[in-house]
Amino acid sequence: MKRDNTTTLKLLVEAIIVGIFTGLVVGLFRFGIEKTSAFWLDLFKKAHQNAVWFVAIVIGFIIVAVIAGYFVKQYPHVGGSGIPEVKLELQGKLSVKWFPILWRKLIGGILVIGTGLFLGPEGPSLQLGSSIGQGVGEGFKQTKTNSRVLLATGAASGLSAAFGAPLSGALFVLEEVFHNFSPRVWLNALAGALASNFVVSNFFGLHPSLAISYNHSFPLPLYWHLILLGLLLGILGHIYKLGLFSFKNVYKKITIIPRWLHGLIPLAILIPIAYFWPLITGPGNRLILSLSNTITTQGWITVGMLALFFILRISFSIVSYDSGLPSGIFLPILTMGALVGATYGTFMVQLGLMPAKLVVNLVIFSMAGLFAAIIRAPFTAIILITEMVGSLLHLMPLAVVAFIALLVDELLGGRPIYDSLAEAMQGKNGVAKASGHEDQLTVPVYESSQLVDEKVADISWPKDTLVKLIRRGSEEIIPNGQTTIAAGDMLVLAVDSGRRGQVYDEMRKLQEVELDG
Repeated sequence: MKRDNTTTLKLLVEAIIVGIFTGLVVGLFRFGIEKTSAFWLDLFKKAHQNAVWFVAIVIGFIIVAVIAGYFVKQYPHVGGSGIPEVKLELQGKLSVKWFPILWRKLIGGILVIGTGLFLGPEGPSLQLGSSIGQGVGEGFKQTKTNSRVLLATGAASGLSAAFGAPLSGALFVLEEVFHNFSPRVWLNALAGALASNFVVSNFFGLHPSLAISYNHSFPLPLYWHLILLGLLLGILGHIYKLGLFSFKNVYKKITIIPRWLHGLIPLAILIPIAYFWPLITGPGNRLILSLSNTITTQGWITVGMLALFFILRISFSIVSYDSGLPSGIFLPILTMGALVGATYGTFMVQLGLMPAKLVVNLVIFSMAGLFAAIIRAPFTAIILITEMVGSLLHLMPLAVVAFIALLVDELLGGRPIYDSLAEAMQGKNGVAKASGHEDQLTVPVYESSQLVDEKVADISWPKDTLVKLIRRGSEEIIPNGQTTIAAGDMLVLAVDSGRRGQVYDEMRKLQEVELDG
């Protein structure tokens, strides 16, 4: 027991180290994006005064596309948000070298997101953190199981540092990446997330990242608006996911330029957008904060303008992300949600069905609703918006909108977007062959699992899989063939390290539920 306590404490210290380094790297990442974004906005201002500056903008965008595209060509997993890669790594289906990914994602992300494309830094921040977690695990020569815990800790720390939201960072990793509230992972992920947030707070301060001011709680007689809004967000979220996967086929048909230079396409489209509407460019935080001022000016023109901005954001976000550039969709999703809430609210105000002072509430609720529909992580959505806005006033209506939006997407046959992206990658990456080395897979047994009340000997386990240990509460059971599995058990399986991902998939089918990575 003393040895176990020492190992746990050592892992916790390493998790804090991961958090500190992640905070430093993501802090640098955010600072670089901020300065790069200011640089491009200044160039577009100068272009209004002298058209010659367009030459500098075009040349600069070409350089950005070439550098970032070349990074992705060298290491394909530098492209996109990086969250599907983290999921695959935790499942044992993917193994990447952490340092080449780390510095390319850092530089490529700063260059790409800083231009003003409708892309966000949160997914890349998560991958930066996971790379640091992987590096720390290798540096301390941790076991494969503990290395995965540190990788997950780095992912939570990265998201925490990006949003300034430590609880959401840890919760997202458990809810969306691990699909299991493992106390061991939760403890280390939260420690790392707190450490990274502490470091980043010294860069950017302690204020909420989306400090939207509102003082009115949403009245119960108007909750029917939340139902309609949730239905709308669920449908729009489903459409967004369909568009994101469908538009990839359009890029496949573009053969004039090589795939690694497809980033030139959204950057070319960005030029007129940034010239005429600089406020709506970038991840969207500036636009979200400006909405509280925009929606005070009521009128059908305002409704039309907000709807136009949403259409532009959802379409160009898809075009930007599918180009394969290093980038994320977290904050762009929140921005689209905010625009839906603002459009719906101002529309209802014009019809006389809602007071204007409550529109800002709908802006906040809609961010959580669209996030829940697309990412399929409702608990993270609720806590994330609470942390980002810095208020507990809206928990109940937030939960209502998030639940309805999630339910609508479920009824339409939607799936978590990162699961779909990860599955699309597997055909390219393949599954590692058997290596002959033992690894470990932890499987939670849920109430609905087919394993409940079954004896170990009566279950058709995946090939070359051994039930090594059963954790039941604080008790650890060394099982035999007659041991009965109970709901709430944690099964520790010994598997071949090369077949870990395959066993993961087989256990999912066996249980018909999502498992611990």
